[in-house]
Amino acid sequence: MRILYLLFAVVFLLFQAAPGSADALFADTTECRSQGNFCRAGPCPPTFSVSGSCHGGLLKCCSK
Repeated sequence: MRILYLLFAVVFLLFQAAPGSADALFADTTECRSQGNFCRAGPCPPTFSVSGSCHGGLLKCCSK
């Protein structure tokens, strides 16, 4: 039975997410966020304007 606990621990460690794996996959998303802007699916809030695209053109990059 003790081997099952060890096996579970090893499997758990193997399938853990690697550090930095939540980075943006799209270059336009990385560029938008590096400028301090954010991505949004709908229109930008009233005090913000569209400055580009995110997620391969699916979202809008909103800037102040």
